[in-house]
Amino acid sequence: MAPRFEQLNRLFESVRESNHDFRVTTSPFPPIDTDKLARTLELAKKGAERGSEEKPIKTSRDLDDVEKTVVESVEAERDEAFQTLEDQFHTFSTRMRNLDFDGHFARIRQANLSSITDFQADVAGGRDELFGLRKNLKEADEELASFREKHGLKRVARTKSGLATVLKWLVIVALLVVETTVNGVYLAAGNDQGLVGGIGVALGFALVNVGGTVILGLFVIPNVVHRSLFGKFIGLLGIAVWLILALGLNLIMAHYREVSADTVAQVGAAAMQRLQSAPLFFHDIDSWILFATGFLFSTAALVDVLLMRDPYFGYGGTHARYVAARNYYVEHKLELIDNLKEIRDEHNAKVEAVIRNLTQRRRECASIIDSRARLINLYMDHQANLEAAARKLLMVYREANRQTRSTPEPEYFVAPYQLDRRKAVPDTGEDWSDTDLANRIQQAQVELNEQMRQISEEFQSAVTAYHQLDNMFPETINGKAQA
Repeated sequence: MAPRFEQLNRLFESVRESNHDFRVTTSPFPPIDTDKLARTLELAKKGAERGSEEKPIKTSRDLDDVEKTVVESVEAERDEAFQTLEDQFHTFSTRMRNLDFDGHFARIRQANLSSITDFQADVAGGRDELFGLRKNLKEADEELASFREKHGLKRVARTKSGLATVLKWLVIVALLVVETTVNGVYLAAGNDQGLVGGIGVALGFALVNVGGTVILGLFVIPNVVHRSLFGKFIGLLGIAVWLILALGLNLIMAHYREVSADTVAQVGAAAMQRLQSAPLFFHDIDSWILFATGFLFSTAALVDVLLMRDPYFGYGGTHARYVAARNYYVEHKLELIDNLKEIRDEHNAKVEAVIRNLTQRRRECASIIDSRARLINLYMDHQANLEAAARKLLMVYREANRQTRSTPEPEYFVAPYQLDRRKAVPDTGEDWSDTDLANRIQQAQVELNEQMRQISEEFQSAVTAYHQLDNMFPETINGKAQA
């Protein structure tokens, strides 16, 4: 499955990325220490020496070697500063390109086209799912209504929760265990294996007694309340079979106990012979107790099973299928709506983040332009300072020269030195006018806000469409469709 809001995600990631590693330096163009440079070049000493030699001569028009060294030192500082300026221009250009406003505005247009489509795809997928579930619910509802109409039922089915059903089955298991234990104690007296043998025989009787009662109570006896005469007959037949099973089996168990106390051979045959000859005659009161407790356990199992589900056979299962289909449909519809809400909120949060980051990039663009302008001014001031430094250094040399010479100095000594200035020409191809950029960001914000509005409308339309399925497949009441 394709990622949701792919274009918007790309836009979101691109605007939040860091776009430079720039660190502002406080002194990009350090000034020249003229005193130190004068000492290093020994200008005063060389000026005095050259003056004592009457050099440079009065008619000289060009700078001598010492003066040229001064000029070369200053011009070297100028060229180094210019290289620093060019490096800074390159950094600014890189930062400006990395802002990539054109790319972001283009991706905004792509996101506007794709985001709505992506959301509509999610809506359509959820509606297809609900269509099938609502159809299943309608079929289950029609089945329940048809069952009620066919059997003349106007009451709600009696159903038990899952926990209540589990507890009733645990009661059946408890009855089986208790009956086995109680009967085993009574049958142990006449069994050659003692308590273990008595419990083994009692388990067999209990399985038939309780198990047969459960089967009759679940599938046969409930038919006694059936609408049809045949169903009622089957139910009455089930009650008769249960009475024969409960009374006959427990009578056999009681006679089995008395016979087993007298002989260990052919106990079963002797018990059946005794049942035929004297079915209600027992020598021991414990045999009557054994018979009564067995019949009581069978009755308790029957009552527990009959209360486990609706007394009308098949009604409880039909109603349970309808309830399960309805609950699953409602829960899934709410889940799909919550999912669409999360998608909408996620989309809107990303759109708001895009708008914030574009505004931040606009401020950064203005900061880059301002920083570059300040850097140009600093460089121009630095060249003026270099020119002044050169004049000061030449003055140190020439003043020392004047003091030791006896002939007139060259005329150029009084001419001020002019530094050949290098122009600062930044690359402004990536620059944005703050007004133009503000207008474009405002336009993008309008487009993104419109996209958020459309997503919200699509969400409301989706919720309405999901609820419209209820009208397409209406539920019924007693077999008649709702209005």
